[in-house]
Amino acid sequence: MVERVGRVEADAPGRARRRGRVTGRHGPPGLMRTAVALTLLAGGLAGCGSSGGTPTLRWYINPDDGGQAKLAAACSKASGGKYTISTSVLPNDATQQREQLIRRLAAKDSGIDLMSLDPVFVAEAANAGFLRPFPANEAGQFTEGVFPPAVENSTWEGRLYAAPFWANTQVLWYRKSVAQKAGVDPAAPDFTWDKMIDAAVRTGTTVGVQANKYEGYMVWINALVESAGGQIISNAEKGDNATIEIDSPAGRQAAAIISKLAHSKAASPSMSNDDEEATRSLLNSARGGFMVNWGYIWRAENSDADSGVISKDIVSDLAWARYPRVNPGQESKPPFGGIEIGVGAYGKYKDTLAVDAVKCITSTEHMKQYMIDSGNPAARASVYDDPEIKKEFPMAGLIRDSIDAAAPRPITPYYTDVSGAVQSRWHPPGDVNPNTTPRESETFIRQVLRDQALL
Repeated sequence: MVERVGRVEADAPGRARRRGRVTGRHGPPGLMRTAVALTLLAGGLAGCGSSGGTPTLRWYINPDDGGQAKLAAACSKASGGKYTISTSVLPNDATQQREQLIRRLAAKDSGIDLMSLDPVFVAEAANAGFLRPFPANEAGQFTEGVFPPAVENSTWEGRLYAAPFWANTQVLWYRKSVAQKAGVDPAAPDFTWDKMIDAAVRTGTTVGVQANKYEGYMVWINALVESAGGQIISNAEKGDNATIEIDSPAGRQAAAIISKLAHSKAASPSMSNDDEEATRSLLNSARGGFMVNWGYIWRAENSDADSGVISKDIVSDLAWARYPRVNPGQESKPPFGGIEIGVGAYGKYKDTLAVDAVKCITSTEHMKQYMIDSGNPAARASVYDDPEIKKEFPMAGLIRDSIDAAAPRPITPYYTDVSGAVQSRWHPPGDVNPNTTPRESETFIRQVLRDQALL
């Protein structure tokens, strides 16, 4: 049976960038047709298992500072000679990561034993039969003590298809001096997007957001909709018959916030092109005030201060709080990101050594070590109680609580279509209109899912 998976046709059986930045979180998803998905260079499908001696497991990883390669070596040693894990680094861009993996998996490449997956791509790969599911007697070891959003993002149709490895969220980073001058407390329960924008306008400072036409913008839109009590889509298990809900009071509130910021003096001059690093530069500028961004900021700011790129006074003026609210009486739902470890469905060792390797990689001990090495937050809550973690990350408690309360982006095998459709109708931010944009995007998402329109 041939089943449509995003834009992949497959036989179905049923930025962290350097300094701990989340690279797999962002970048607009690409589209692939059957011919593209199955066109591979000769030799591209070569398996990586050893013909003799110690078996080799190939782990495709997202770029980082070497933390995953370090874990591969540690787990190889811990196996006592049962296996060796070899790593292959995927491209920086999330779109290219997805395309490279799905091309090979669509061709049933046995050389992919393990893979680091952006959470939004798990449902697509699982629905296509590209991932080996963890049965009930295995799943518990990968979900015990793990943040619920991470488990939710690793699950498709009631089965666990990936093991949560690290999780991520955005928090509000701000300059203490600006908040004091504006007379606001970003940690107060009534601190909203409206209050933040107004505070920035009063102080002649800025509110940094990721609003380029890429996945980072979808992250912001989804967090606003969810924080207002809505969803972009529901009933995702119905595929292209899912319920589209973005044209709702929550969707209109999200659009109103984006429009207000885009037309205010608090907006970045390059708002429609800003990504994570652009907003960090904005916060560090003379007009820096507030910014929503991922957990890598703390490491990045301290590193730049140590190397003289920015003044140490900037770091001493840096503070953090939970993601801003949309409504005063309604807690925000911060964005969710991270990496899950999937086992390839066609690997020689998928039922034995690969499962053991995933267990080793995602152990609590290794989550902690990876968080210290890379700055990427662990997927288990207990790690945040560790004294070393608290010392290294003063905001560890906030990150833990924010991940626990985070709202995933739509969990659907058609995520690339949904995200692309939303971005196309909500960009640029200056053109967003709460009276028309949510309605137009709801119509367009439906048309894209039913192949009645192209992105």
